[in-house]
Amino acid sequence: LKFVIRQCNLPNLQIDLSIARGLDYYTGTVYETILNEYPQIGSVCSGGRYDNLAGAYTNSKLPGVGISIGLTRLFDQLKNLELLHFHKSSPVKILIISITKKANSMSHELAEFLRNNSISTEIYIDNNLNKAMKYAHKTNIPYVAIIGENEISQNKYAIKQMSTGEQKTLDKRELLNIL
Repeated sequence: LKFVIRQCNLPNLQIDLSIARGLDYYTGTVYETILNEYPQIGSVCSGGRYDNLAGAYTNSKLPGVGISIGLTRLFDQLKNLELLHFHKSSPVKILIISITKKANSMSHELAEFLRNNSISTEIYIDNNLNKAMKYAHKTNIPYVAIIGENEISQNKYAIKQMSTGEQKTLDKRELLNIL
């Protein structure tokens, strides 16, 4: 049984006496909100009246009304309907990878230089290039700086742009200009 309330100038408000939720604590009116254009999502906001829910936590009788919004459920459904588009991005601009333990101090020097120039930088601790590249890809870090034996001898860095795969060997200043 549904009643549409038009007297209150709320044409989208309906009364549905068949809704029942939370029978163990709701004691009066319950509320459910749906998106009219997407009823398949179901309720995105619900709640109601409860006379003594807080009584489990206090000796006082505290009646109340409350609602909850299922943000995770709502965003998941809106994403599935392609109504929301999420662009993954990382706050980290560059990941520094030492592929040999000898390069660790050079990695820390580069990180300090970049951070002092307001470039968000992360150092990959493990000396495993494959794992580090997978991590950079998974976390959407746009650049990696690879430091190995050749880079140590040249005092330069192999810089790879993750989106294009393009790789260059640069010194600190050249790298700063790219970032």
